[in-house]
Amino acid sequence: MNVLPCSVNTLKGLYDISSVEVGQHFYWQIGGFQVHAQVLITSWVVIAILLGSATIAVRNPQTIPTDGQNFFEYVLEFIRDLSKTQIGEEYGPWVPFIGTMFLFIFVSNWSGALLPRKIIQLPHGELAAPTNDINTTVALALPTSVAYFYAGLTKKGLSYFGKYIQPTPILLPINILEDFTKPLSLSFRLFGNILADELVVVVLVSLVPSVVPIPVMFLGLFTSGIQALIFATLAAAYIGESMEGHH
Repeated sequence: MNVLPCSVNTLKGLYDISSVEVGQHFYWQIGGFQVHAQVLITSWVVIAILLGSATIAVRNPQTIPTDGQNFFEYVLEFIRDLSKTQIGEEYGPWVPFIGTMFLFIFVSNWSGALLPRKIIQLPHGELAAPTNDINTTVALALPTSVAYFYAGLTKKGLSYFGKYIQPTPILLPINILEDFTKPLSLSFRLFGNILADELVVVVLVSLVPSVVPIPVMFLGLFTSGIQALIFATLAAAYIGESMEGHH
């Protein structure tokens, strides 16, 4: 079987793709490493927004909730319902993971849709959504794969690997390859959609800077939310699938 060489080649190809650049970028040189500063700056802003919102949400909960508390409770209920629908009755421990993925991607996507122009000047390039960089989307997809295997092994032990020869051992290479393609599809789908959306807005802003980009920006907000929902739904579905043992 040529599954191992194929997997190695796939990972090597993914590493090569991670160096692909579109437009100008701003880097920090830290020691012997070149760090993509645009992604880090925006990611830190997104993390600060999420941590600040979480702190406000739990700081002083009321018996009769305020409008802000109602909003945060609605978000939590939404994430719980999403997790329960895809994972099943054992969804509880996975709500923080699915919620973190959804909220980080959602706010990251919106940061790019709301700030498509050079509002904050950098020596090179401009601030953009962290999810329009393939390294970020791969970094989000890989923990999903780890969670997928962890859920299956925790629930079933070593018998979890029996799924690779179901319904027939002939499908062993295909079933193994499927687990490698899941993080690839998650990362490329998110990266491609967010990058394409930002490129469209940038082109329209340069051509017709006054009116035309505004509806496209609103469309970008909608599609950015949809992409976050798709990623979280698929991540939960993969976890539920590994725990149930069916495809």
